[in-house]
Amino acid sequence: MKKNKIEHYSDKEALEFHNSNKSGKIEIISSKPMTTKRDLALAYSPGVAAPVKAISKNPELAYDYTTKGNLVAVISNGSAILGLGNLGAIASKPVMEGKAVLFKRFADIDAIDLEIDSSDPDEIINSIKNFAGSFGGINLEDIAAPDCFVIEKKLKKILNIPVFHDDQHGTAIITSAALINAIDITKKDIKKIKVVVNGAGASAMACANLFIKLGVQKNNLVMLDSKGVIHKERKNLNEWKINYAINTKDRTLNDVIKNADVFLGLSSAGVLKKDMIKKMAKKPIIFACANPDPEIVPEEVEKVRSDAIIATGRSDYPNQVNNLIGFPYIFRGALDVRAKTINEEMKMAAAYSIAQLAKERVPDEVAAAMGGDRPIYGKEYIIPSTFDPRLISVIPVAVAKAAIKSKVARKKIENFEIYSEQLKQRLDPSVTIMQGINSQIKKSQKTVVFADGEDENTLKAAIAFKNSGLGTPIIVAKEKVVKQRLKEIGYSENFNIKIVNSTDKTSREKYVKFLFKKLHRDQGLLERDCDRMIRNDRVIWGSCMVECGDADAMVTGNTRRYSQSLEKINKVVSPRPGEIMFGLNMVVNKGKTVFIADTTVNEYPSSKQLSEIAISSARVVRLFGFDPKVAFLSHSTFGQPITSRTKHIRDAVEILKEKKVNFKFDGDMQPDVALGEEYADLYPFSEIVGNANILIMPGQHSAAISYKIMKTLGGAKVIGPLLIGLGQPIEIAPLRSSTSDILNLASVAAYSAGVINYKKPN
Repeated sequence: MKKNKIEHYSDKEALEFHNSNKSGKIEIISSKPMTTKRDLALAYSPGVAAPVKAISKNPELAYDYTTKGNLVAVISNGSAILGLGNLGAIASKPVMEGKAVLFKRFADIDAIDLEIDSSDPDEIINSIKNFAGSFGGINLEDIAAPDCFVIEKKLKKILNIPVFHDDQHGTAIITSAALINAIDITKKDIKKIKVVVNGAGASAMACANLFIKLGVQKNNLVMLDSKGVIHKERKNLNEWKINYAINTKDRTLNDVIKNADVFLGLSSAGVLKKDMIKKMAKKPIIFACANPDPEIVPEEVEKVRSDAIIATGRSDYPNQVNNLIGFPYIFRGALDVRAKTINEEMKMAAAYSIAQLAKERVPDEVAAAMGGDRPIYGKEYIIPSTFDPRLISVIPVAVAKAAIKSKVARKKIENFEIYSEQLKQRLDPSVTIMQGINSQIKKSQKTVVFADGEDENTLKAAIAFKNSGLGTPIIVAKEKVVKQRLKEIGYSENFNIKIVNSTDKTSREKYVKFLFKKLHRDQGLLERDCDRMIRNDRVIWGSCMVECGDADAMVTGNTRRYSQSLEKINKVVSPRPGEIMFGLNMVVNKGKTVFIADTTVNEYPSSKQLSEIAISSARVVRLFGFDPKVAFLSHSTFGQPITSRTKHIRDAVEILKEKKVNFKFDGDMQPDVALGEEYADLYPFSEIVGNANILIMPGQHSAAISYKIMKTLGGAKVIGPLLIGLGQPIEIAPLRSSTSDILNLASVAAYSAGVINYKKPN
């Protein structure tokens, strides 16, 4: 079983992450325009009176006129925070904010965290009851047992919205999906299997309940707590544990594991031993889900059993049991039909849909999003990946159907095919793209030079690149400065990242000879001039490393203007044969992804250059998994109004027609026509109107201005600019780039190094 690398972060880095820009991880923005006096009058007084009166007559209209239908409260009292214990309500806030972010990231659900400073279940219940009407659902989190049972049970009785304790049911749904497929692969009879559940907390009991609903016989399920087997002769069992007490003479895990078909661990690290594994039945199913360290690691299992199916809660092993596969999508389906509750039918529907998804062939676009991997249903793939983009279009549909069928839905979905397509549009495409790129480069392990190694954000990006297992970073910097920076960001000065600089005499002489040979005729440089450049400029040094084969790729920038970095790189690296060089930005806003060119290189491209930029953009966009649709932008649309500035744009379109390229294109057109679907009826002859995803700008000035305005004022996410057409995989980060921006560009450079033949003409 292949093990992946685990990411590590210093406490200081984590604290800085939470305190950078705005404190915390969530914010509230308006979904309506708030620009004019009329906007404000409609949003508040007097316009707000209309929905107020409507809702007072029919409370169900709150779903139509407020955020209620897409709003979840993430609630905790901090009594069981992760693996940290009872640290109090306010200490749980970072975790609850994180849960709210996951709701938004994976299912486009707005969520607000609410921490209740009380250990009294009745007080917590009463608090939630009084504000629950503002929300479409309640997610309980990190509340210790047995209070979590009491709170959820009573709230489900008194509220008419979904109440879901994820620690219980999320784990139960995912492990049930895993069990469905493990049983299928091993050809076992679910009614005959012996199941051992080590742990008797909230999630263990919820798992046991769903296992029984799947068909596991209650007398074949043995549960253990910290005192051993829960059996009929034990005294002082609480009302929840007594439901799992069985008649048996076995008292320990070592006793009950004999001939067990399934082990489910929700307990503590290392409690399951190799000798116990030997005693299990043929083709044992082992779910060791304790976090951060499982009851037994897969390597230990494989030493004694080659026939076992193994799952853990860890991301560095196959078959990760992760609640993230479940709760966002379960709530998505429940909210979309305005469900009164999340019942057993909906949970089972979620489990079966997750299990079925793992059995289906992974399509090309999903394989691309997963870094080129195409997992095949079997021992090491019994549940889908957390980042499988199909999850959002599959699980909510199953949950919504179950809610309607079980009559807890207040709204019907007329066409589930349309609903499934609408769900897909909720995902942020940039996340899927970067996840796919990162998955791919983890396998190839390219060496990437971080040329500005003394810059704090660049150093953090290099550390993250290494810790995330994305590849091998090399820093160009003075070792003394790097060690000081490492201390400042909370890492040991002995952190294992290679540092290079011009004190390396052998490499320096190699690069001087290379540079002199390249530049002495064209620029009349002497060898000493080249030596001076190599000694004094990190960008020149890093570029030579890549060009001379001592590294696979490079990222630079952030400490100087883009044009200055590009000028230095161009001294060392020539353009790729047969391709124009330009900048391409990927911009994501409100679920729509567009690529903008040229943002960095060509000030006033000619018609021929515009056509070449379009061709290269289409090639790159295909690498990211998009079907290219090119719009040549202008202040006019199809020649209206006609000016001297539009002719060269229209000529570029004619050049592409003559070349008979294999992608769709059109122009000239204004940006709102290219992007706005409402314009399609006005120009029925064009397949690009309202449908473009590549915007070719008439000049660098308009391209750079456009994406920076979108990023600064529109809140768009921007990846890039990507440097296209250079003869090596080198990316330049703009001034003041964040650690994440630099890390993304490093990943793109590493990815390009693996998929592009830089010496071959395009």
